[in-house]
Amino acid sequence: MKRTIALCLAVLGLALLPALAQTTTLAPNKGRVHGHVTNPSGSSQAGGTVSFTEGPLSGAASKFTVDANGDYSADVPPGTYRLIYRGPDIPEDKETDHKENVKVTVGGDVVADIDMSRKEYIDALSPEQKKQLDDMKKHNAEALKANEVIKHLNADLAASIQDLKEADAAKATAAQTLGATASKADLDAKESEIKTAKYTDIETMMQRDTAAKPDASILWGRLGQAEAGLKKYDAAETAFKKTLEVDAASKKQDLNVQGMAQAGLGEVYARTGKVPEANAAYDAAAKLDPTRAGMYYKNEAVIFFQANNGDAQAAAAQKAIDTDPAQPIPYYLKANALIQKTTLDEKTKKLVPPPGCLEAYQKYLELQPNGIYAAEVKQILASFSSTVDNTYKATSKKKGS
Repeated sequence: MKRTIALCLAVLGLALLPALAQTTTLAPNKGRVHGHVTNPSGSSQAGGTVSFTEGPLSGAASKFTVDANGDYSADVPPGTYRLIYRGPDIPEDKETDHKENVKVTVGGDVVADIDMSRKEYIDALSPEQKKQLDDMKKHNAEALKANEVIKHLNADLAASIQDLKEADAAKATAAQTLGATASKADLDAKESEIKTAKYTDIETMMQRDTAAKPDASILWGRLGQAEAGLKKYDAAETAFKKTLEVDAASKKQDLNVQGMAQAGLGEVYARTGKVPEANAAYDAAAKLDPTRAGMYYKNEAVIFFQANNGDAQAAAAQKAIDTDPAQPIPYYLKANALIQKTTLDEKTKKLVPPPGCLEAYQKYLELQPNGIYAAEVKQILASFSSTVDNTYKATSKKKGS
């Protein structure tokens, strides 16, 4: 047999969980040999075969496969063997490594590892192979470092999602913490305290993480969300624009992230009185991520409601309705904006609602008769001498309620 050493290297990847131990019956009149193959870089070597020679086995019967974890197991007749490992695609007249004097007895269990990271193996490599090995070790070290960074970033992203949820629930948390006797001022202060803490936590993490991996668009998006929550609108605008810039330059663009960033810009513009820019940003978000278009437009209407901009609120609510007519809240927001244009008929001394206002209130009741605004809506309809339909039946909760 021609003995030519073939260097076998592998890029370090994510660690695999060890295989669960299995109890198998040993074949009659045989012994077991098992082991692990390690390549020169010190990583597990996946694939290839081990063969038993200079013993009672020969040919195909002597060959056993190394699995993806670098492990192999073989039941062979008793004898003393030379164990040969051949890496993937290594021809029969060559070998990658070997182990001498593997002694097998009936019923015995022998461990025979192939360790190509040992000094003797490395010393036998050619200068070119040693350089290749050094390059691979450097690459593996970098991969390990990168994997640790990614692990840390993923943990921060998970924490940021939880912080966002807790910020959204700050009002309820404040009420639960302070109790039913708390004043509105105290409740508002507690809610603001919770939100500030959560958004500051996200901002701190994302400032660190964007510095560690500036080419990850989602990190910039989370930073923008935190800064918007802290009312740092100029910083948030910069972060959201950076999100779009980074994602556009990536090999695999994420339209969901781009939609989130555009919606974030829409919020920033809406809260700073830039209505045309806000409308354009929300339209871009809806186009990028049509599955969330109704949500984006509903959120736009909510933000304009909070900004006390009735005209923009009504327009955004109508876009939400056109996109998803089953959402009840946009009808309430539309009516809430339109009712500000109520006039008084000088002759009858009755209030005259603007067109579409009462119809939107009625539609809200139709979709959500027991909703949080139902009592308010019924009082408003009654104030206009409109008959309130008491035959509404509670329906299942609709999207956007």
